[in-house]
Amino acid sequence: MYRIALDVMGGDFAPQVTLEGATFALKSFPELHLVLVGPQRVIAPFLTYPRVEGIFAEEVVYMDESPGEALKKKRGASIFVGLDLLKKGYAQAFVSAGNSGAVVAGSMFILGRLTGVRRPAIATLLPTLREPMVLIDAGANVDSKPYDLYQFAVMANLFLETIWGRPQPKIALLSIGEEIGKGNFLVKETHKLLSASSLNYYGNIEGRDIYRGEVDIVVCDGFIGNICLKLSEGLAETILEMLKKEVKESFLYLLGMSLAKGALKAFKKKTDWREYGGAPLLGVKGNVIISHGKSDALAIKNALRQALHFAKLDLANQLEKAIQQHHIEEEEVAD
Repeated sequence: MYRIALDVMGGDFAPQVTLEGATFALKSFPELHLVLVGPQRVIAPFLTYPRVEGIFAEEVVYMDESPGEALKKKRGASIFVGLDLLKKGYAQAFVSAGNSGAVVAGSMFILGRLTGVRRPAIATLLPTLREPMVLIDAGANVDSKPYDLYQFAVMANLFLETIWGRPQPKIALLSIGEEIGKGNFLVKETHKLLSASSLNYYGNIEGRDIYRGEVDIVVCDGFIGNICLKLSEGLAETILEMLKKEVKESFLYLLGMSLAKGALKAFKKKTDWREYGGAPLLGVKGNVIISHGKSDALAIKNALRQALHFAKLDLANQLEKAIQQHHIEEEEVAD
């Protein structure tokens, strides 16, 4: 049995959909023991369920709040109480669809960083024409330095090798052109670090080539990464809506759609961010899963599935052991 802490108040549609997703997860994963973290009035009705317990946290960090201010003034909020449970070893993983900045700040302050890691990063799985690939950083750091991006690549590399069993993943650096010398100072300096490393470095990659599946990891700073992530989500949803609109205007299109129903269903599942549930925050001393703020019950269920998987594999501890083999001193690199 693995104890997973869930921030019941995290997300735009919390607590209703969060609790609904938790219920689905309990039915689907018999090894899951849930620790619901939130106000007593919200979680009390669920404490009679098997494999469920509650930790009361009456404060909430809202989406528009400053992470730093929340960390100072709301230490009793569900996000920080859940992270405390992880810190104390009471839970093996923590899931939140709440204020991602607060989750990142709280994780760094409460859990601390893995030895040798300067900044944690969000590693998001995205679909491609081949295997899913990792985009890192997807939003943990607005401003990054070359050494940070180098470490993001190292962590993502170890994540795919150790956790997903994909040997020597191919790593690319997101830029405005494939050619050496393209990009801003951050990209150029990071390119030097990755080229000189023992990683399987592919080189620069343009945004249009990310989804071809030619690489396993795409590295960028969190500002660009989060824009890429949100743009991708919006594009996938728009394509599906455009198809529906066109089909409604023609009987022949409708007939063709019915014949291709299976393929379209598979396409929708592959491009639906809810199927991935959440993204791990790599680089902190604990298994932290950050879910989309607009998560519904399906997304919460799958985020708990991810958390359970990482808890079984002891992701954070494995990552800390492995990263020492790739560690280089910050002073040795251009920064």
